[in-house]
Amino acid sequence: MQNGDNMFDRRCVIRAGLAAAGSFSVAAPFAALAQRKPPVKVRYNEVVRSVLYVPAYIAISKGFFAEQGIEPVIATGQGGDKTMAALLSNGADIALIGPETAIYVLASDSPTKARIFCGLTSTDGFMLLGREKVDKFDWSTLKGKEILGFRPGSTPLLFFEAALRKNGLDPQKDVKLMNNVAIPARVGSWLSGQNQYAIFIEPEAAQIEIDGKGYSLASIGETVGPADYTAFMATDKYIRENPEIIQGWTNAIAKAQKWTEAAPTADIVDNIKEFFPGVNPKALAVASDRYRRLKIWKTTPVIEPGPIEKFQDILVAGDVLTTAKRVKYQDLILTEYASKAK
Repeated sequence: MQNGDNMFDRRCVIRAGLAAAGSFSVAAPFAALAQRKPPVKVRYNEVVRSVLYVPAYIAISKGFFAEQGIEPVIATGQGGDKTMAALLSNGADIALIGPETAIYVLASDSPTKARIFCGLTSTDGFMLLGREKVDKFDWSTLKGKEILGFRPGSTPLLFFEAALRKNGLDPQKDVKLMNNVAIPARVGSWLSGQNQYAIFIEPEAAQIEIDGKGYSLASIGETVGPADYTAFMATDKYIRENPEIIQGWTNAIAKAQKWTEAAPTADIVDNIKEFFPGVNPKALAVASDRYRRLKIWKTTPVIEPGPIEKFQDILVAGDVLTTAKRVKYQDLILTEYASKAK
């Protein structure tokens, strides 16, 4: 996801049927709720289709965007590099992607810059799975073991390495990270018996557990702590020309975050299942319960300086960002929209 062509790579592992790339309009059922003038269509590019982004789907299904006079037209980028490229080339108006993408662009010579205006996830959503159930997991048991990781330089791997370091393990010496398995082949590799441990995102982790093929041992995000993992961003030009859309978008997300925090799990599943055709509703329920319990979903769109500093610490520790290329919080995050969200 970092370094060269993979610097933006945020390819979370989602089963082939989850991430239906392409685009579709989603606000029509709520047109009557919108302002009197026709809703504004906003080209929205999400990096992948994932339970990690549930509040965004809730904002659509519950009509919160429509209430703001906004009609999102969704495209799934299938990779952070692709989503950022769409944003910078005017192929998208708003993108949901990792902060590292905006950091790299700000630190580059690109004349077009992207700014983050609204937070969605508080930290990494990957789970560490093992083949045996344990009552109390001890990170030291990973020493010398083979672990199915992720693509070198990718944010999932960088966060996992940060979790290892936090627990006294050297990612380069103490464990055997298998990072050469292609994303579509990861589940098959695990099911075939390769590796003793693996990291998976939801709902894959939940489905593997439901099938009795693995057990969740630890949350990478909970271990690392707050470090805003995914956020909404747009180019300087789009924000400057469309401040009312940026504010309306943030308002809709803020309302969805509050709704998601309080809603019964069954209601969450009922409102997101259309975005996950073919996925076991039980897996969606388990995943939703877990993310809410672990506080993976933010409950407010506000992004604080501390988590952004930690995010950059992780990038530096992973040798994908130099200290000299770190960016200032105020250059990366536009705070006015989240602070006024209602």
